[in-house]
Amino acid sequence: MLKKEKKSLEESLIEKNLLSRDDLKKALEESKKSGGPIRKSLVKLGFVKEKDLIAVYQSELNIPRANLENLILSPKLLSILPENVARKNHILPILKSGKTLSVAMSDPLDIIILDELRLKTGCNVEPATATEEEIINAINKFYGTPLTGTIEEVIKDLDTEAVSFEAAEEIDPSKLHDMAEEAPIIKLVNVMISNAIKDRASDIHVEPEETALKIRNRIDGILHDAASIPKHLQAAILSRIKIMSDMNIALKRTPQDGRFQLKTEKGSIDFRVSSFPTIYGENIVMRILDSSSVLLGLEQLGFYADHLEIIKKLIASPHGIFLVTGPTGSGKTTTLYSALNTINSPDKNIITVEDPVEYRLPGIRQSQINPQAGMTFANGLRSILRQDPDIIMVGEIRDLETAEIAIQAALTGHLVFSTLHTNDAPSSLTRLIDMGVEPFLISSSVIGILAQRLVRKICPHCKEELKESAAALEEFGANIKAKDAKTYIGKGCSECKNTGYRGRIGIFEMMTLSDKIKELIITKTSASVIAKTAREEGMLTLRDDGIRKILDGQTSVEEVVRVTMND
Repeated sequence: MLKKEKKSLEESLIEKNLLSRDDLKKALEESKKSGGPIRKSLVKLGFVKEKDLIAVYQSELNIPRANLENLILSPKLLSILPENVARKNHILPILKSGKTLSVAMSDPLDIIILDELRLKTGCNVEPATATEEEIINAINKFYGTPLTGTIEEVIKDLDTEAVSFEAAEEIDPSKLHDMAEEAPIIKLVNVMISNAIKDRASDIHVEPEETALKIRNRIDGILHDAASIPKHLQAAILSRIKIMSDMNIALKRTPQDGRFQLKTEKGSIDFRVSSFPTIYGENIVMRILDSSSVLLGLEQLGFYADHLEIIKKLIASPHGIFLVTGPTGSGKTTTLYSALNTINSPDKNIITVEDPVEYRLPGIRQSQINPQAGMTFANGLRSILRQDPDIIMVGEIRDLETAEIAIQAALTGHLVFSTLHTNDAPSSLTRLIDMGVEPFLISSSVIGILAQRLVRKICPHCKEELKESAAALEEFGANIKAKDAKTYIGKGCSECKNTGYRGRIGIFEMMTLSDKIKELIITKTSASVIAKTAREEGMLTLRDDGIRKILDGQTSVEEVVRVTMND
């Protein structure tokens, strides 16, 4: 099998005019003298460029190209292969999934190394190809700078290295680039990101202040201080993040957007990056987009059976508008994506227009608005209707034009999902009227409205019963008759970083449009009257659903009060 591959590689190089037969003969002689593989001799003698060799590996032998630029490799993965073995053979473990180990190799046809790896690891080894220089740089980066410890420890180690960084705002872009590519800065940014992922953060805030660069991570919806980095490292760190995100490092006084992807042992994680100029430098926020968090079923989002039954019935409707409402960060996108995944099937054409596309959903056509190019929600939605869709998702209804097109789509046989920014479900109806939508069109097209918030879940590792349960519920205003009703809190532990909470769950307010509510819409009745009628018909408010989750021991009174205090 090796001879066949070897012959195929050499003949392919000759067929592609990348190698002459005379040069091949010379390389064979050199290979015999050195005792190394012919492939190494071809590159050493300059007969074949390494990039051309890699192209043939890909096209002729179907060996994938390893992208080593944006990787986060854990100490556990690196421990599979000792550093001296990695350096000697120019190989790097890049992914382990079950019993399969992917390894980047400068010579992916080295059957001896592949067999040794299989023997040592007990894994099925899959080679990927990369240049020798790329692998050496990656070995220096990861083995020389393992992603362990705190940012403070990395900074302390950095201070001992003979590398100087300028704190000045005005630095030549080429020098900024060189600073950002220094190994200590790469290590610092990688540790910052790695620790945020480990702590389940949804966002990383990199905030310039007068005397320092502050790092804060949003965990379970709350910002927590992560580190304070010396000011003289600011320019290099910000430039490093901008290079990773494919942003212009020379542009500092204009907001920019970018994104990048990191591969971890658990899969790929996308980062959406935003920069914003402030008086002390560029403020950068990295949104961590873990696709596994949005590919959940509706059952995992925190819906009780009564809400779940209504929602499944609504999203199975042949036409109409289903709205999800709530403030930014309340989980609206996750709910809509979960709903789309629930009803997605080969016989449906589902198209979305979003701002921006946060997660890639298999089997669904997704598009992103671009106002500079004339791609607005309204224009995108208008074009979608010419694509023969069954189901449409509009990221947000922001104006009358978008609202009217969405309603027309619903009235002509399409199921439309969208979001609004209102405090509760009944307010969405009056919000549409305030936009200028005719009330009779709302009552004819809207089939249901879901309002939601995210509350933190009590940490299961330090959960304990609150002794003053009855008093807490009474003060909260809960109409609980049972004297033995119990509530819980988290006292704080290492698992939850002493917050008492770990993870989040939704609380929901589900409103369907009865005939009576439709009449109230047509007569432009206030949201408060509509809300009262909906409650009389059995609608549970956000706070009601929160109380259910308090009594089930999922969250605390304090947490439900925090997210519903203005409702």
